[in-house]
Amino acid sequence: MKRNAIGAPARHIARAICLLALLLPAVAFAAGRVPMPVVDIAKPGKCVEDTAIMRREHSDLLKHQRDKTMHEGIRTREHSLKECVECHASANTGSVLGEKGFCQSCHDYASVRIDCFSCHASKAKLAGGAKP
Repeated sequence: MKRNAIGAPARHIARAICLLALLLPAVAFAAGRVPMPVVDIAKPGKCVEDTAIMRREHSDLLKHQRDKTMHEGIRTREHSLKECVECHASANTGSVLGEKGFCQSCHDYASVRIDCFSCHASKAKLAGGAKP
């Protein structure tokens, strides 16, 4: 039996429609993507660890520092949250939070909730002991 001549073009059109239906959500998603984080370091210089390590492991370093401080009474500056804020706080706002804040912009991008600053200061210490 001979195949219907109209069947082949109809199959191609149906495949094209299915392909478009699959690609449409991806295109729509890409248009509404979250903007890349703002990485503006107010006090540039060498960080306590390499950038790749800090991106991957900063939360573990902070938790380890927290545990040493809280459980063993050992306070060091190397991985302390206070030292992070001192270097990474915005020159404009003095804070690591806010729309363009160092911490918040990355955490918003990664969809991770920051709870550090419910207890800890998000602003760098003011020079000369001035109060905000």
